[in-house]
Amino acid sequence: MALKCVDTIESEFLVKTPSSTLKRMLEKKIPDIRLHIERKVSKEFGDWLVEIRAVSRNLGQLAIGQASSARQREEDLRIKQRQAEEQSRLSLRDCVYALEEEDDDGLSGGGVGDDGFNGGGGFDLTPLYRAYHIHQTLGLEDRFKQYYFENRKLQLTSDFQVSSMTPFLESHQTFFAQIAGFFIVEDRIVRTGGGLVSKLEVENLWETAVSKMCAVLEDQFSRMQTANHLLLIKDYVSLLGVTLRRYGYLVDPLLDVLSKHRDKYHELLLSDCRKQIAEALSADKFDQMLMKKEYEYSMNVLSFQIQTSDIIPAFPYVAPFSSTVPDCCRIVRSFIEDSVSFMSYGGQLDFFDVVKKYLDRLLSEDLDGALLKLISTSIHGVSQAMQVAANMVVMERACDFFFRHAAQLSGVPLRMVERGRRQFPLCKARDAAEDTLSGLLKQKVDGFLMLIENVNWVADEPLPNGNEYVNEVIIYLETLVSTAQQILPPQVLKRVLQDVLSHISEKIVGALLGDTVKRFTVQAIMSIDVDIRLLESFADNQAPLLSDEEANQLKTAVAESRQLVNLLLSNHPENFLNPVIRERSYNTLDHRKVVLISEKLRDPSERLFGTFGSRGGRQNPKKKSLDTLIKRLKDVS
Repeated sequence: MALKCVDTIESEFLVKTPSSTLKRMLEKKIPDIRLHIERKVSKEFGDWLVEIRAVSRNLGQLAIGQASSARQREEDLRIKQRQAEEQSRLSLRDCVYALEEEDDDGLSGGGVGDDGFNGGGGFDLTPLYRAYHIHQTLGLEDRFKQYYFENRKLQLTSDFQVSSMTPFLESHQTFFAQIAGFFIVEDRIVRTGGGLVSKLEVENLWETAVSKMCAVLEDQFSRMQTANHLLLIKDYVSLLGVTLRRYGYLVDPLLDVLSKHRDKYHELLLSDCRKQIAEALSADKFDQMLMKKEYEYSMNVLSFQIQTSDIIPAFPYVAPFSSTVPDCCRIVRSFIEDSVSFMSYGGQLDFFDVVKKYLDRLLSEDLDGALLKLISTSIHGVSQAMQVAANMVVMERACDFFFRHAAQLSGVPLRMVERGRRQFPLCKARDAAEDTLSGLLKQKVDGFLMLIENVNWVADEPLPNGNEYVNEVIIYLETLVSTAQQILPPQVLKRVLQDVLSHISEKIVGALLGDTVKRFTVQAIMSIDVDIRLLESFADNQAPLLSDEEANQLKTAVAESRQLVNLLLSNHPENFLNPVIRERSYNTLDHRKVVLISEKLRDPSERLFGTFGSRGGRQNPKKKSLDTLIKRLKDVS
């Protein structure tokens, strides 16, 4: 337009004015015209500079938004593929077809212009190029280049300013979008501006921008104390990196800053989870969870793969666990997903080991520690202890799900997780729960075992139905089993019962060993034999719940008292001295206990041996054998 004015004026002067006069007038007017053109073009360029800042911000937001949408499509596609693999509904060919079908719909970026925007990029460079062309015509090309570069550099410097009045969490998107838009514009100008700005100049500006953004991130991350805030900013910065990498800009320093703060992020995330776990545990009433609808079952059971059967139960359904289990599962699953989100798109392709490391910490330190604290401070009754023990069994299945879930989200084959499987990370809490349950049951049983004091240790006749204490114990244990089998798996129930029966056996041996019992008769030992048979019969009766092999293992819990009674009732107790027989029949007995207890069976009148009593001055063979045993064992001692 300005050039057209120059041509028109020149034509009029040529027609109406003599050449000499024209020359003088041109020499006088042209500088003014040039100045007028410069001013007019400079004003248009100045308006463009103002406008391009707003355009750049919108351009950056649009570009990063497109990168976010593309990422979401990729994630949705991965989820669909993962679901298909889990359900085994798609063959390999179906999976491939599904991927190709998604790509054919344009989800992989098809139809997008070279700047990443349809319709030429959405910003107008005509005012800039017109100003540049006019300045070239006027012989002011270098001055305009310098003027343009200095103004754009000042704009970029202004873009680096972080407002102290607005939290960075609220302003970070605008901050990064403005810078992204700036360099998208500069990339276009480098490619289409005819030398207005060089690639080297833009690269130098980008190095300055990267350095500044890294400094801002370092400063802001150092102040943040909320994991979610770091994650939100990290996600946006990674999208910024994806966006500008498409234009050839090196973004590795930005990604390095993100990686540098992964430890802080996970520490904050672990801290958040610790608080949530503490709240979940404190809210638990130690009651079995009631689910009235199928969606509740799906949300609390199927979503964590803690079901024991593929058959959907009838509703209402009473789960064997309390609310702690799904509440903690949700916390851990959220931790995994947040951890993977932070590690994804951060420049590190293989990050499963990092996610797994922090997941191990969450489970083996934080969750295990919280459960240990709960067990040691809040469990006061058998029913509560039983519920916590049942919860731990379900959590063992949940932990398998956690590591599979982390592997799937990290893109790691499940077979690698199976190969690298470690021990149950909540083993301390599991053992403590079972120990607490066993301890409380032992306390209950001890109340009945106090009736051992009523045993007639010098009885002349054995009791055919056993002593009172054992009958009370059997009634309690049978009642316990009828309740426990509803929530405790057989293996846990077996371990707990085995511990309790072993405790009862120790108490029986302890009674014979203690100072209260000065002497006892064979008939009293026969009554104890009946007591032990009743306990063994109880163990045998658990075969429907356990198995014949496990029921036999349960019987071994009373092995010490059984072997002691067998020895005391044996016609040849000196066989205990035979290493082969001792290993086969008396391997749980301590020889010092045998000496102390055996001495109480001795009686100078030999009344205690009943049918073994001596006649005609002949010593009872059993008494002689027992004396030999005692003497030899004392020699060994």
